[in-house]
Amino acid sequence: MAGRATGDGLRFAILGPILAWRDGIELDLGTPLQRSILAMLLLRQGHPVTPDEMIDGIWGEEAPPRALGALRTYVSRLRTVLEPDRSPRARPELLTSVGRGYALVLGASGLDLADFERRAISADAARQAGRTRDAAEALRAALGLWAGEPLAGAVGPYAERQRDRLAERRMSAVETLMDLDLELGRHADVVSELVALTADHPLRERLRAQLMLAYYRCGRQAEALAVFTETRQALIDELGIEPGADLTALHRRILAADPALSVVTPSVAEISDAAPEAVSRKPAAEQGTAVEMPRPAQLPAAVTDFTGRAALVTRLLALLAEDEGVPVAAMSGIGGVGKTALAVHVAHLAQDLFPDGQLYADLRGYGTEPTPPETALVAFLRALGIPVDVIPDGLAERSALFRSLLAERRMLVLLDNARDAEQVEHLLPGSAGCAAVITSRGKLADLPSARLVDLDVLEPDEAMSLFAAVAGPDRVRAERAAAMDVVAACGFLPLAVRIVAARLAARPSWTVASLVPRLADERHRLDELKIGNLAVSATFALGYGQLDPQQARAFRLLSLPTGSDISALAAAAVLDMSQGPAEDLLESLVDASLLEAPAPGRYRFHDLLKLFARRQAEDAEEPAERTAALRRLLGFYLASARSAHRLAYEGSAIADALTDIGVPGHTFSSADASVAWLSVEAEDLFAAIGQAVESESLLLPAADLLLAMEPLLESGTSSREFEQRTRAVLAAARRAGERNGEIRCRYVLGRVLFGMNRLDEAERQFQEARALSLESGDHIVLGETYNALAVVSGRLRRHTEALEWFGRATEVYREVGNPAGEALVLSYSARDHLGLGRVEEAIAASERGLAIFTEIGSGAGVARARYHLGIVLSYVGRLNEAVVHHAECLNFFRASDQRVWEQRVCYRLAATFIAAGRFAEASRHAERALSVSREITHPYGEAQSLTALGKALCGMGDMGDKVRGREALEKALGLFTRLGSPEADDVHALLLDLDRIDA
Repeated sequence: MAGRATGDGLRFAILGPILAWRDGIELDLGTPLQRSILAMLLLRQGHPVTPDEMIDGIWGEEAPPRALGALRTYVSRLRTVLEPDRSPRARPELLTSVGRGYALVLGASGLDLADFERRAISADAARQAGRTRDAAEALRAALGLWAGEPLAGAVGPYAERQRDRLAERRMSAVETLMDLDLELGRHADVVSELVALTADHPLRERLRAQLMLAYYRCGRQAEALAVFTETRQALIDELGIEPGADLTALHRRILAADPALSVVTPSVAEISDAAPEAVSRKPAAEQGTAVEMPRPAQLPAAVTDFTGRAALVTRLLALLAEDEGVPVAAMSGIGGVGKTALAVHVAHLAQDLFPDGQLYADLRGYGTEPTPPETALVAFLRALGIPVDVIPDGLAERSALFRSLLAERRMLVLLDNARDAEQVEHLLPGSAGCAAVITSRGKLADLPSARLVDLDVLEPDEAMSLFAAVAGPDRVRAERAAAMDVVAACGFLPLAVRIVAARLAARPSWTVASLVPRLADERHRLDELKIGNLAVSATFALGYGQLDPQQARAFRLLSLPTGSDISALAAAAVLDMSQGPAEDLLESLVDASLLEAPAPGRYRFHDLLKLFARRQAEDAEEPAERTAALRRLLGFYLASARSAHRLAYEGSAIADALTDIGVPGHTFSSADASVAWLSVEAEDLFAAIGQAVESESLLLPAADLLLAMEPLLESGTSSREFEQRTRAVLAAARRAGERNGEIRCRYVLGRVLFGMNRLDEAERQFQEARALSLESGDHIVLGETYNALAVVSGRLRRHTEALEWFGRATEVYREVGNPAGEALVLSYSARDHLGLGRVEEAIAASERGLAIFTEIGSGAGVARARYHLGIVLSYVGRLNEAVVHHAECLNFFRASDQRVWEQRVCYRLAATFIAAGRFAEASRHAERALSVSREITHPYGEAQSLTALGKALCGMGDMGDKVRGREALEKALGLFTRLGSPEADDVHALLLDLDRIDA
């Protein structure tokens, strides 16, 4: 079927069985449940789907108790199918995690449903333009994409609802195609098809009416009347109703042999295609009058190398073809995004819709002297044949005359570079049949009846096509990777791409690769983006010049942070304003297309516009003010992260001891909300820390921010960023002699390295942090450092040493009155008591730790204490109790997105079920632990999980399971050996035992 397995890249089909292909080769999408999840992601078209939505959509009210775990397993398998070559350490690029949900990133032509809708829109536009034959061909091609029942193979309530919706969408398109065929006089051809359709859908009155009309035009009046009789009876029998007014009226007209029913009237466009000489080319203004009115054709020359934006072009053409009222398309976007090029391109394509002419005016809205509407009206009136000496003086009178002249005419008005709604409102046509296209940097939201079109930069492939069109396709084809680097450095902004391509075209000796280093330097990139009279900076300067002083200051200061975007609250801190006024100011910059709002409450610059704004900041703002703005931002992030740390680690005194810059931060309703905020803001937090390294006065707050972000380490998703930023702050702190900052950095770095199982390195950092804390008297993390040294020693099976470190941690916690710290020591030390064979001490310590955490109301502490108590209970054979404790803490860790802990608990559950001989359940938990460890790139956890999985599979007894189990154990041995973990000896011994058994 067309559009299904053809083409390169990754494609999906849901208009029939749920299928996928990569480069024409069909992929194995797995079970019906797995296909159902994929279908839901495809139908959401890149928008995230939460786990709860997926569970409700797949299982409904019959969801199994462990539906969330199953869901994550299916998602993991889909990721493997969709990106088979992705390294386990790499983040998924297609099926991505968004918050707690998932989204599928799909190309513009990657789904047959999207192809169907594009072709249907094209058909509608052709029909609106009077090109009935083209419309029928486009719609027939769209319907050719269907391959049976939609979503075949998918299960669950969501699939059933969507299947019904899609089936109805198809039938609506089929009915429209039948109308088009009847308009084209193909009544004889469609009779048989309509007979089949009405048999399948006996209660669809529109299909019945079409069959009646087709019969009548074929001279089969009796059969047409019989269709009505059958339809009426069916409606009465099935629904207890009479036929609708349209069907009844058609019945009466057939009975009366209405001659109008036999007339097939093709559109003017169809007649033009068939016999141009048979169609009058007279404009409407000339019909019925002896006065010959001019037909202005003022459009600028067509853009011969116009590239991309196909869907938007189709949408705009459909808008201009609307018959109701006066269609007005108001396009906005940053300077250089291609508003004028798109408007001119669409206007040329739409010329047949407006045979009485096209008017054009450059309103120079962002120049020093915008064109007054009175002046633009004089030009329009003269173009329409009105002598200058009879043009009225007033704006209202000129506008009234203009609209009178356009009445009963079909004309297009293109208003380019408008400043605001006030400038254009008197320049718009007033009668149906005319239309207007407006371009403006500002969003003309206050222009009545205007359809707002916010123009974004080009898609990467569109930018590449434009670059090739200007620079030459052969040069780009030979250096495609370098060309992509170039257009990416241009931010996919059409003007920037065109300038760079033109420079390359004018210099035959240059290569595409030679442009890459020229554009790599952000400080000089804008200087490279100019040729002749074209310059990106000059285009941006026009918009910047229209800002009032407060807007201009905000525009400059907001460019200083290096994060990819910024929240409204963070921006308010940068601007030293309260949230409400700051948000109003930000929205005014969005309206001026100088700032983007990718999501409610979040803002960002286009990359090139940010460079321009930062250059203005360097010219207009004193260094002290620029530093103060970044300090306020760091202060906001630190205050917010302190609140997050306080909630995530209830009872910990660390947050209260961190630096307070004096800027209020975000407040949170719960620990989960605080950790979610850290996850969302992580990239911007790390960016702020990276900038703080450049200022000695910000080193301690930066180190404090790293420490306050400690809860983020539990997610296991930011280890590399933590290591990179922490090492940078540590190096700067050592150069500056900032001892307290160094203590914090060494502790955080130790935690990061421990999470990566780089135990020797982690231990060195903790030892350095301990020594510095004792030397300087800054004991902010002394207890935590002792505790960390104990955990490292325990991991290395130095249990006696571990208990000694735990003892020192307890002394510190008791000295400062920190019961949560003491409880943490008790819980963690239980495993070392076990390691020394002290079972009773292990049980007592873990139970006492749980009791303290419960008493102080620490949810996170209780979860960790349950985890350690479960380990102890499993060790002593109280397996059911161990499972209960681990199941309880697993729910907490999953709800708070603590992936590291989720992996640990799943591994421990697997170990407990192995001890109980329940190998199938053990295998399931081990698989989940393995999936999580790979998703967060946790090699030690992966080795643990493989060990548990290997044991579970070998315990099942089936030869195939034993083979898989041995493979898992061998992989675990390789990982433990590479990590230098003592567990390698245990796995090696286990494999030897298996060899002896097999022998």
